[in-house]
Amino acid sequence: MTPALHETASPVPDPNLPAGAAQPPRPSARRSRLVRAAAAVAGLSLVLAACSSDPGTKVQTGVDGSSPSAGADPSDGASSAAPSTDGIEADLLPFYEQTVEWSDCGSGFECADIEVPFDWDDPAADTITLGAKRYLSSGERKGTVLINPGGPGGSGVEFVQYVPFIFGKPLLEEFDVLGFDPRGVGESSPVACLSDAERDVSDAKTYTPDDAGLAEMQADAKAFGEKCLENTGPVLGEVDTQSSARDMDVIRHVVGDAQLNYLGFSYGTQLGATYAGLYPENVGRMVLDGAIDLRLTDHEMSLQQAVGFENALTAFVEDCLAGSGCPLTGTTDEALAQVTGLLDQILANPMPTGDPARPLTQTLAFYGIAQPLYSELLWPQLTAALDAAISDGDGSGLLASADSYNSRNSDGTYADNQGEAFRAINCLDSRSDADMATLDAEADEIVAAAPTVGEFFTYGGLGCADWPFPQAEKTGDLAASGAAPILVIGTTNDPATPYVWAQGLAEQLESGVLVTYEGEGHTAYGQSNSCVLDTVDAYFTDGTVPDEGLVC
Repeated sequence: MTPALHETASPVPDPNLPAGAAQPPRPSARRSRLVRAAAAVAGLSLVLAACSSDPGTKVQTGVDGSSPSAGADPSDGASSAAPSTDGIEADLLPFYEQTVEWSDCGSGFECADIEVPFDWDDPAADTITLGAKRYLSSGERKGTVLINPGGPGGSGVEFVQYVPFIFGKPLLEEFDVLGFDPRGVGESSPVACLSDAERDVSDAKTYTPDDAGLAEMQADAKAFGEKCLENTGPVLGEVDTQSSARDMDVIRHVVGDAQLNYLGFSYGTQLGATYAGLYPENVGRMVLDGAIDLRLTDHEMSLQQAVGFENALTAFVEDCLAGSGCPLTGTTDEALAQVTGLLDQILANPMPTGDPARPLTQTLAFYGIAQPLYSELLWPQLTAALDAAISDGDGSGLLASADSYNSRNSDGTYADNQGEAFRAINCLDSRSDADMATLDAEADEIVAAAPTVGEFFTYGGLGCADWPFPQAEKTGDLAASGAAPILVIGTTNDPATPYVWAQGLAEQLESGVLVTYEGEGHTAYGQSNSCVLDTVDAYFTDGTVPDEGLVC
């Protein structure tokens, strides 16, 4: 059993990036316990494929969601109307009416800082600053598309650098694409908890599922929260998703859009759906890719995510057995049993990695297996790492994948604060039952449903049981009644955000329209096929809403 984990997955190398260019940041998502559901988009070459149904019909709205003027073609993408301050409370007007100074930061990008309330319940008290970066449209600008790569904890400022290589050309011609760091992340009052050396220890630690191990897990989680409070200060209590969603409404207004156009991946779907529930009348064109069903309990999410990773691992094993050089043998069940045996072996005796200070623990081994399951293009990496571990007792390959998952650089530093922000945001957003009898029963259910990896998704309630701030109060309408059509994209064998979650979110949203990508991996836009790419681009640029039930 391993400690609660943060979210990132190694980017898949993109052959379309120029020589020497950095690869996209790890996708971010929401994790249940160990596996932080990674989400966002890695830059992948597109696989061209046909859709199984007609592309759909155009909605009679402008880019801002308003009715087009008489005689106007609703597909012409007329510029958004100027945003109004009608209905905005007086103490919020300074934020909505601020003048944001954008500066050129190279290669078609502009950067800025945007002020938002420190506490949305007391907006006059203090402010915080959000870091933002936008990629300017290459043609006649129709508005801005705000993006979030997932997490929680993923940096939009970092992620937006890669949209020129992975987003569709029609979208990039007609819209600025703006990435921002949500409060608590990156350049926006970041959560800070542990030193790099302390993170090494925390990420590698494995807990036994007995009374002593679980007591140690809860004590470590409490100490982690105390460190976060000590090193972050009171902003630690203000980094909940609902506050970030309210921040997005300020961003919408200061960039001059009457309605929000938004593309969110994984956890970004939770952020987008939260926004829609708070401001349904302000929803313009919204795409939620790698969706999260907000109606689920923490246990239901852990259970379904465990099954998602079990299914993804099974698909990998079947592919491995059918190819050459696979270190696993026998039937699919026998090969999965070999993975279980390897994890048990590493629990008893951590495996050498070439670095005496960093042997491969069971927790790191699990991260090393989970990370390549985010994309089918990473399966050869997992085959090679398992071969080294099984054949040679060499854990370096799995450790490298775990380090990528955990944002650890080769020099021992960490590239971002995703892991710490992940815990802080999730603990404010929800609390699961920490009663031990309940957790024991839930653990049994999870392991029964996902026998190979299920144990790594158990006892999540201990992670936030002693968090230094209470759960944030939530308002808003989960159905987002009255919002314009919202596209919800689900991948059929997505391990981190299982397809059933996309079905659930599309059902939950009054105006949700489900788009299905039949395939492997986490999220679809920009890394699956032309059907998904063209569907999303046509929705943003022309207002074309696909027919319900579109399968790509």
